[in-house]
Amino acid sequence: MNTAANNPVRLERAEHGIDPMLVDQHGVEVVSRLQQEGFSAYLVGGCVRDLLLEHQPKDFDVATNATPEQVKALFRRSRLVGRRFRIAHVRVGRELIEVSTFRSNTSAKQSDDRSHSDEGMILRDNVYGTLEEDAFRRDFTINALYYDPTSETVVDYVGGLEDLKHRRLRFIGDTATRLREDPVRALRAIRFQAKIGFTLDTEITRLLPEAASAMSAIPPARLFDEMLKLLLSGYGERAWRLLADCPLSVVLFPNTAPDDPLIRQAMQNTDERIAEDKPITPGFMIAVLLWKDYQARVRDHESTVKPAEARFLAAAETLAAQQQVIAVPRRFSQFVRDVWSLQERLVERRPRNITRLAENPRFRAGYDFLLLRGETGEDVVEPGEWWTRYQQVDPEEREKMVGALTGRTPRRRRQKKKTAPQSPDSLECP
Repeated sequence: MNTAANNPVRLERAEHGIDPMLVDQHGVEVVSRLQQEGFSAYLVGGCVRDLLLEHQPKDFDVATNATPEQVKALFRRSRLVGRRFRIAHVRVGRELIEVSTFRSNTSAKQSDDRSHSDEGMILRDNVYGTLEEDAFRRDFTINALYYDPTSETVVDYVGGLEDLKHRRLRFIGDTATRLREDPVRALRAIRFQAKIGFTLDTEITRLLPEAASAMSAIPPARLFDEMLKLLLSGYGERAWRLLADCPLSVVLFPNTAPDDPLIRQAMQNTDERIAEDKPITPGFMIAVLLWKDYQARVRDHESTVKPAEARFLAAAETLAAQQQVIAVPRRFSQFVRDVWSLQERLVERRPRNITRLAENPRFRAGYDFLLLRGETGEDVVEPGEWWTRYQQVDPEEREKMVGALTGRTPRRRRQKKKTAPQSPDSLECP
């Protein structure tokens, strides 16, 4: 397929077969408004890819030749975000449509609005250009497809349609250069491979070790966001298997065993919860990923300090080590600490602490973590079953269960009889 510059492939509706019913009307509304004001505008990226694959897209993004400031002036409910890539967020109904301006591949020498690090990584990219230039500066060919919902035309400058046909993930341009510009693109490759099942281009696979080595230059906060996209998007189990088979897992989680069955099971459970539209928390996954490292550190400290102090020190060290690579926000790191600290108490089950444990705000997460450990071979099946039954029975049966922990049946407290107060005259003298 010829996709040379200035000679894009254009497909009409009869050729591409996109179902208009799958196209988000809010995205169409943004495109139409921009076009009515004299601007070029298209749906772009993953939504077009998914429409062509006959999948329902999750998000709809728009690309236009209007600048971010012009977009903001057109849409009352909008705001500009980003420094590295300046874009507009337009609120339509309850949906957020991301609107980006066509960008150019103009070199840093020609503009102060595009800069690179010494390693070639893009630090800022706000050089605006044409539709064609915008297509060639995107990462994957299958994500550089444009769809005009007004004319129902698909535009392809980079061979994305051909790669969709062959189910192939390929970078636009030189692979080594694209990975040097942004090593996180390697994680995006793994993510798309897990999501849509495409095969990685052999050149991407060959350069994954180099991309992994360059991850140290990526801000830890950005890597946390990328980790969430990779593992908490409904296909985390597949993504982890792919990650574990390449050098990226060792770089991102240096103290985590890629083949840990606890992680595989947790990923699978999380995928199921996402499919059922149940709530999930990144903290739980972090607790799983770092659990074995935490346990090892606890054992190391127990020879010199008391168990409670050993657990405290181990948690601090485990999280601090991971923070060097991926910055875990405090709200999630505290969640991790809470879940870990509950494990010993849930297993131990001291009778006087049972009620307090069951009322702990983190009880459910700690309990789920305990069950997961039991499912994957740890010797905690019996306490997990005990807590399952405890939550199912009535208060009287719960009292018996707690009493049985000490080998005795709890006695009911006798209520003291209330007697009417007597006057001093009615009291007998000794």
